[in-house]
Amino acid sequence: MVSYEVVTINFMVYEGKNRFAGAASVQLPNINQKTVNLSGAGIAGDVEVPISGQLEAMEVSIKFNEFSAEVARLRSPGRHTITLMPAVQRGDKTKGEIVTVPEKHTMVIVPKGLSGANIAPATQRESTLTASVRYWKYTVDGKTVHEIDPMNHIFIINGVDHGKAVRKALGL
Repeated sequence: MVSYEVVTINFMVYEGKNRFAGAASVQLPNINQKTVNLSGAGIAGDVEVPISGQLEAMEVSIKFNEFSAEVARLRSPGRHTITLMPAVQRGDKTKGEIVTVPEKHTMVIVPKGLSGANIAPATQRESTLTASVRYWKYTVDGKTVHEIDPMNHIFIINGVDHGKAVRKALGL
């Protein structure tokens, strides 16, 4: 499907079977490879070289429309598995139809911080959880777009396993 007009219709956030109805928005992690600068004889200046399979730390930020015990539970130390399930509207250029496509983001996170809410009359009590991402799998309509697991040298993008040679060289 050749698509256009990607719009999130709505989404849900889960930790296991627990639904967080108060999630307002999620800032997904940036995926950046570590780099080194290469310079020396025969090189006219510096060249930035991405290191295969080596990633900078990933962070997710979840903004909630509430400050509650349920939200605070995600702040407890240790690993949490969260799932984001957006329903996405796309236009199919080939058929000329508007379609709803399911997406899924599964992440293993370790909380770093939870912002406190502003308490004032007639205002919404918002809070934001920031967490380190240890694992992230992203699927669209059941097909894996990427799977990233730095602790296990897994770096799969659109079906290509960019960590396979490193795992083999390490005897993993």
